[in-house]
Amino acid sequence: MEAFGNFKKGILNIGEAPGEAEDRVGKPWQGRTGKLLEKTYASLGIDLFEDCLNINAINCHPEDNRTPDNYEIDCCRKIVLRVIDERKPKLIIALGNSAIYSLFGRRWKKDLGGISKWRGWTIPDQDLNAWVCPTFHPSYVERENAQEVDTIWKDDLKQAFELVAGSRSVPFPVYKEPHVEFIADLSRLRKEIPSGSIVAFDYETTGLKPHATGHRVVCASVATSGDHAYTFFIPDRRKDVLPFIELLKDPTIGKMAHNMKFEEAWSSEIFLAPVQNWEWDSMLAAHLLDNRQGITGLKFQTFVNFGVVDYASEISPYLHSVDQKDGNAFNQIDKLLDLPGGREKLLMYCALDSIFEYKLAMVQRSEIILPF
Repeated sequence: MEAFGNFKKGILNIGEAPGEAEDRVGKPWQGRTGKLLEKTYASLGIDLFEDCLNINAINCHPEDNRTPDNYEIDCCRKIVLRVIDERKPKLIIALGNSAIYSLFGRRWKKDLGGISKWRGWTIPDQDLNAWVCPTFHPSYVERENAQEVDTIWKDDLKQAFELVAGSRSVPFPVYKEPHVEFIADLSRLRKEIPSGSIVAFDYETTGLKPHATGHRVVCASVATSGDHAYTFFIPDRRKDVLPFIELLKDPTIGKMAHNMKFEEAWSSEIFLAPVQNWEWDSMLAAHLLDNRQGITGLKFQTFVNFGVVDYASEISPYLHSVDQKDGNAFNQIDKLLDLPGGREKLLMYCALDSIFEYKLAMVQRSEIILPF
């Protein structure tokens, strides 16, 4: 089935698969759920066929009207991506699990989860150069026939449409590569980060917890904004680490992290320097803003807020220990350091963590309405 619609407002709808009615007519959204979608869009000022282009995660009607499997969606993904590349939508409405898997299944390296995890986010997807807004498939809304589901669905759609078709349309935010400085002389931190500053910092370590003999902080990064960070390996001599330790202990400089209990534990155990003046924990704030499971990790929050889907998959395997049940077990970070380019990749990964922690904290503060 070909993509259908006049696409006047640059909105692309991705459904699941053609149903019997669609297969018979050769046009999407012709059955009962299609009529529900058309009516709901109209109530929000959007014409389903004039303002939108309509496709599905798979192109053919599945036998017995079943849900398409992941293999079928994988086979049809190239068609979906070709439509996106050729037509360049401003907004993509991903309706249901199949659409989520079509768009994210090849790119999201962790547990993908389902629509309940992804619905409601307005994702500035940097790979697709479009807002991606997942929500329930209309068949689910019709099947549940519940006021709360209908309300959430309409709120999701209204929020999505306002990005491109409302009086307050939002320009697509193009991600710019941050300025990362690889430094060896840590005295620069004290010279270039003045009192009254707020920074985000992050560690890459030899394990999850610091209490076993031999554990160490391998490298660290300090972000001074959402566009700039210092990143460095921890020197062997304590006197060379002192400028960083002084930064941690400086009560005039605010500190931020994502799940700060780990940075606190490593700072106290390895550097004997409990952190002074914690300002923000972006993981705790993510819990406060949205209590769904599986959404508070930094990589997920980075994707849904900034559209950067993956900067970690090459590094992550080395940061996990073989014994997942032992929090004090050692990971494989030293193997990464021995690889060609491994040291630089680890430093950049660490820097990006602190930069996204900083950017995320700024977004959260504005949403909670707490100015710095």
